Amino acid sequence: MTGIRGVGMSADLSRSGGASLDLRASHADRDRVVDVLRIAAGDGRLTAEELDERLEAALSARTMGELAVLTTDLPAVADGVTAEVKDVDRIDQRGGSARRGDQWVVPRRLEVASEWGDVTLDFTDAVITHDTLHIDLDMRGGVLRLVTRPGVVVDTDSLVTNYAKIKARPAGGQDMPVMLRVVLDGCKSFGRVVVRPQRRGLVRKDPRP
Repeated sequence: MTGIRGVGMSADLSRSGGASLDLRASHADRDRVVDVLRIAAGDGRLTAEELDERLEAALSARTMGELAVLTTDLPAVADGVTAEVKDVDRIDQRGGSARRGDQWVVPRRLEVASEWGDVTLDFTDAVITHDTLHIDLDMRGGVLRLVTRPGVVVDTDSLVTNYAKIKARPAGGQDMPVMLRVVLDGCKSFGRVVVRPQRRGLVRKDPRP
């Protein structure tokens, strides 16, 4: 898939006329609905049982009408903005900081090259369109920080560390289905890798007097 768009499928079809509901669904149509269902489950809008039921129905749907009923009670993805999904993304920085967050679209693979700086990957509001993110890490010093949410798990078993520490704390909602598995590979020298859920209850203070 090359992208994902916000889905208010039943509304779009009703505007096009009732006959559209009888149109045969394509593989791309099914894939779009599957993506919306996975994102909704990651946001806590669907239970694991509901997700399984709807995924099965989406994958076996023959018409657009059968797909439409699966997303009528779900919001559009990323506020209806088309999200371009990259197969490979890259972070390359020296002595500074880099961040991905605020509804960033998670690629299939992320290459991180960093020296003496911090890198933050915040999955709290990320648009997740694949079930696995492979991170190829080449990082010296600094902190790699991964902010998770229920349904996002981080695998550090393949990561090689040289004088670096890994501190991981899973997000809540252990009964949630795994929506995204983040696999860390490569090498982290010095510094830390921190995996933690979003901190709640923190209020930013207004710096103005």
